[in-house]
This record gives sequence, structure tokens and C-alpha cells, in this order.
Amino acid sequence: MTQPLWPDAARESVYKDWLQALIAPHRLLPESLALASIDASTRRYLRLQQAGGGSLIVMDAPPDCNDVRPFVSIAQHMAECGLRVPAIVAEDAERGFLLLGDLGQQTYLQALQQATPAEADKLMRAAVQTLIQWQQRGDANRLPAFNEAFIRRELQIFVDWCVQRHYGKHWDAKQQGWWEHCCKVLVKAIEQQPQLAMHRDYMPRNLMTSADGVPGVLDFQDAVCGPVSYDMASLLRDAFISWDEERELDWAIRYWEQARKAELPVGEDFGEFWRALELTGLQRHLKILGIYCRLNYRDGKPGYIVDLPRFFAYAIKVSTRYIELSPLTHLLEDLRGGLTQTGFNLR
Repeated sequence: MTQPLWPDAARESVYKDWLQALIAPHRLLPESLALASIDASTRRYLRLQQAGGGSLIVMDAPPDCNDVRPFVSIAQHMAECGLRVPAIVAEDAERGFLLLGDLGQQTYLQALQQATPAEADKLMRAAVQTLIQWQQRGDANRLPAFNEAFIRRELQIFVDWCVQRHYGKHWDAKQQGWWEHCCKVLVKAIEQQPQLAMHRDYMPRNLMTSADGVPGVLDFQDAVCGPVSYDMASLLRDAFISWDEERELDWAIRYWEQARKAELPVGEDFGEFWRALELTGLQRHLKILGIYCRLNYRDGKPGYIVDLPRFFAYAIKVSTRYIELSPLTHLLEDLRGGLTQTGFNLR
């Protein structure tokens, strides 16, 4: 059975009232409204066709739990940096709607899932180029700081929703000490890195393919000033697609070489950069383990929880590689026994 586009009749009424003044100037066909995509938040994206061809995107972001102004601000900043982002056609922050340019229908994730190795390599190299452009030109001073308090808030999501809610575990004093040690290791690894403009969710589902090969960039409203390795970690170790480490290293080395040529602060030792990337990615993956559990229990979105094994695999691979993270290995094994034997299977 087809799901209704507007489960909430009141929200549909607000949408129709907002749209009315936009129909004529943008040649919109209201009856063509169709779901374009949804994400883990309460935002939705819908597509409207235009008379004579073309289409635009409606962002539906209910204002009681969203603020579209950061999206607008960062979209404008990224456009100034030369990145391909949706044009802001119309905005209404009070009612929580944006009318956006349409960057197409194929995400990087969809393209990569069907790509040959050569095609995947071409896509990933283009994504690296766009990332470097953002890091070169983005003004980190305009963005919130990804500081210790921020990092620890995200790590606590793992404790609250994955450890306690999903697995029903409550750590004793010794285990809590192990966790605090690991948090300190990750905070230090992140804060010691040069801080640049950071997308914070630079993953294949948030990139769009294009005819000229330059990716479109989406879902950037949570951008921060953060560690140089974070966005590359997001790109390589994704929520929905995984790669052999040989390919991860190849793309990471290419990024590092190009970043050095662009005079980005990635250091002269690739081994040190790779360690920073792995520890930064680990902080992200622990957060996502918590977020996916929260989506299931709090938000009624069970589809994400099937990907928990992928993130446990990412996490155990890093925790077993660095001696200072050995306490985390014990904590992860306590949640899912046998990870050190089977954890490198990404599904």
C-alpha cells in the first residue's frame, strides 16, 4: 500500500499555504509532488516538477525540531567556495520549508553500489577533489567548534543508547574507567589535529553524481570547525558501503598527497595521518552505533539497526590495532562476544 505523502494533515495544510505564492513564479506543478528522500532526522525532501521541464526540491523541516537557517547559511558559503550545492530558491524558516535546486536523482551511494572498480575509483577521486576544495576555501571561523564537550556529547550517545538501551549493560567502576580512558585518547587524537571547515557527514549518500563528474554536496547544515581527517574518514568508512583496506589506503594516500600539494595541514608522515584518521573515524562510528539504536527505540525507525555489525567491525578493527585502545576492545567484546575473531566481516 502506498504511504501518504503527508501523514500529518496539519503539516500538509501549512505546506499548501506556503507553496501557493511560489507556484506561478517557478512554474510548479503541485500535483507532481513526490517523495525524493528521507534521512535519519525529521527532515524530508520532496520533488516538484516544473511546467516545461525541470524540477525543484522541497525541504520539509518541521520547525519544532529543525532550523533551516544553518542550511541556508552554509549552502551560501559552500557556493562561494565553488562547491556544487542546491540553490536556495525560496525559504521560510518560520514554517520550516525551503525550495531548493535539484541536483539529480542518483546519489554516490547508488552509483558506487553498481560501479566497476574503475568507475568507483573515478567517483571517489572526484569526491576527494571536492573535499580538498572545501577544506582550502571554507572559513572554519564561521562554524561551531568540534571541541571536547562536543566530542564527549556524541560519545555519550553510544553509552546511553547502544550500551544501556540496546544491550541492557551498565558498566561497573572498572569498565567505566576503561571507557573514560578511551574517551581521553579519542579527544586528544581529535584536538591535536589541525582544525578546518568540516562537513561532518561527508559520505556517499550525501553526494550526488553529475554529468561533468563534479559531485553535488548535500546535508551540510551541521558543518563545524573540526579535525582535518574527519571528512575523509566519513567518506572511506561509510554507513552503507564498505571497502577493503587496500582501497581505503589507496584513496587516503591520494587524498594526503593532493592535500599536501594544496598546502593543507595533513603532515609529512602518512602513517601519522592514517592513525589520526582511524581514531577520528572511531569516534564517529561509536556515535553512529548509538544513533542507530536511538533511531530504533526513540524514533521508531528500525531500518538502521541492521547496520550495527558494520560499525562494530569498523570499531574493533581500530581498537585492536592501537594498544592504547585495548580497554575499548574489552568493552566491545562484552557487548558482542567473538568480535576479535569475526569482527572484520563488515556485515
